Amino acid sequence: MAIDPTRFCINRKIAPALSIEAFFQLVQRLGLSKVELRNDMSSGKVTDDLSVTQLRALTDKYHIEIETINALYPFNRADDALLAKAEALLKEAKAIGAKALVMCPLNEGIAIAPEQTLAAMQKLAPLFAEYGIQGYVEPLGFPVSSLRSAVQTQKLIKQAGVPFKLLLDTFHHHLYENAEQEFPQEIDVNQIGLVHLSGVEDTRPTEQLTDEERIMLSDSDVLNSVAQVKRLEMLGYKGIYAFEPFSSELEKWGAKEIEREIRRSIELLQA
Repeated sequence: MAIDPTRFCINRKIAPALSIEAFFQLVQRLGLSKVELRNDMSSGKVTDDLSVTQLRALTDKYHIEIETINALYPFNRADDALLAKAEALLKEAKAIGAKALVMCPLNEGIAIAPEQTLAAMQKLAPLFAEYGIQGYVEPLGFPVSSLRSAVQTQKLIKQAGVPFKLLLDTFHHHLYENAEQEFPQEIDVNQIGLVHLSGVEDTRPTEQLTDEERIMLSDSDVLNSVAQVKRLEMLGYKGIYAFEPFSSELEKWGAKEIEREIRRSIELLQA
């Protein structure tokens, strides 16, 4: 499989111990340029203690493109507080030059009707349009999630008549028990905005897996992320793949370990 390296992106979740500048330096050393920033790092802020001007100076210095900010949560409970949070994140995304904002559904064991999720998309879409930011909806495969299916997510986006795209995650695809029945025939790869990649070697039952088990790709990956990518390529996906491991183990990784793991994962995908 030959994937153009410009299609690889690094989610900041892989480098919780690094400053933003050190993270950008690492991405540049790998010969890459795309990143995802987050609002759930230890600082609690997308840009840590950097001003917009300082952040943009660093993106210019290291030739970095900010693909997304992760994430607006819970997007499908679109009350006034959520809309205020959305506007603040969209304003920040525009200011720092991020292209998209990721939206995650309620993940607390409370059901939300598809109609409510659809209505939330319709309520949020004008805000995204106002700021010129793309919206990526990421279904979460956890049993407690209110939106688990990638195919259903695409159908709701279409029914809502909004310009959002699906964010597909190989971990969450694996967790959703009906994914393989629905996916091959019904997914529209042209409406996938981004794909998140991670790997899991833990062999506990699927429904017991959590973000803590998410590391990088390997030959022992129970998610079969490499096979998932091969199928996406065969289906004609031409978009970005972002590495997004989650384990607390990452806090112990220095820049060298992170670089090694990213290179190893890319080699597995290019084999």
